[in-house]
Amino acid sequence: MFEFGRDLRKLFAQARESEDLGWVELIGVDLLAAEARRETTDAGRVSCARPFETESRAAALWREHARRSGAVDSLDRADRCADSLVRAAVGEDRAARAAIDKAQALMLRFDLCGDPIHLDRALTALDAAGRPRRSHAAGELSSIHARLKTRKARLSGDPAALMDAAALMDLALHEAGANDVELRLDRAGLALETGVIKRDARLLDQAGRDLGALVENASPDYRPLTRARALALCGAGLSALASVADHAEALAQGRMMFDAAADQFTPDHSPLDWAVIQVLRAGDDATPLMLLNQAEALTQGRGLVIGALVRERRVSREIALAEAVRDLAGLELMEARLHDRLAAAAPLDWAADQIGLAELALARHRLGGPAPAHLHLILNEAVLTAHELGVPALADRAGMLLWKAGL
Repeated sequence: MFEFGRDLRKLFAQARESEDLGWVELIGVDLLAAEARRETTDAGRVSCARPFETESRAAALWREHARRSGAVDSLDRADRCADSLVRAAVGEDRAARAAIDKAQALMLRFDLCGDPIHLDRALTALDAAGRPRRSHAAGELSSIHARLKTRKARLSGDPAALMDAAALMDLALHEAGANDVELRLDRAGLALETGVIKRDARLLDQAGRDLGALVENASPDYRPLTRARALALCGAGLSALASVADHAEALAQGRMMFDAAADQFTPDHSPLDWAVIQVLRAGDDATPLMLLNQAEALTQGRGLVIGALVRERRVSREIALAEAVRDLAGLELMEARLHDRLAAAAPLDWAADQIGLAELALARHRLGGPAPAHLHLILNEAVLTAHELGVPALADRAGMLLWKAGL
């Protein structure tokens, strides 16, 4: 996406030596993988002046590559770097740095692939690090701890746990500083989600201020992905509020936010970020099927959370289009395809396809076909699988169908 001239290449070389990795937003996933390999190789050289710091940098680059591409082998490489750092750490500061890298890799694995056990392992890694005196490491530890606790609170659905997580976020933001973009995004997302659920204007205002500041401070020329993620959260919030209030203008504004987010970069620059935007804006049934097909092609076959969500949304859209033209033959063909791939599907994809089969049965019934059989069992199995793997969004989709079917 980005072309570098001779002068910009010099700046790029200087940025490689900086502790701030914001520059990686300007390079595509292929170049990002090459940078991660280079750092990994340098860390293993006898001549490397700072092997610990270089390997920590390699771990961060592998994590970012995995976050943007969904490559499981990049997650594994980040894990190996973190394990090497843990073994090599001498002193409380380096032990803290190694624990942070280990916890971040585990948290990312949960975000990408699900399974709450990764959150528990990440918290265990942080507990083993103690509390270093160096303020920067202490701030990072607080940030990661708060983000992990927030994920666990969202899985529990306990209002008290969510409020405790919000308090931890506020404290961590005070300790880590305003430059912790990931913490600020998580904090805004939590305030937005809780505000919509509780109809709390104060939390919604806080989320709006936080996201507005992130968008304003993230230049499209230097931080396109941060800007896109903040815009997508704004769009998700507006869409959720529009759905609750049946407000057409807010819905239109949400669509504009999603369009603006998608315009910040191309799908090949950060495939998973682009796929997330398509899933978020698919909620109002306005996303073209072609975009959902493209998002599925970018995410399928790797057991990813976003892959399962895209898969479910794409199937749902196909069913809706077939039902609209009373295409019974098309529905039967879709059902056959879903049955064929169930046996080989990863657990989350299996749950997504079970939801699709339930939607198919309901669509056929609305077109005059027989009443669905075993619908309650099918959807409850999907809900159970999604909850066990820590993907409430997928469980909510199945629960919504149960409600629509009156079960």
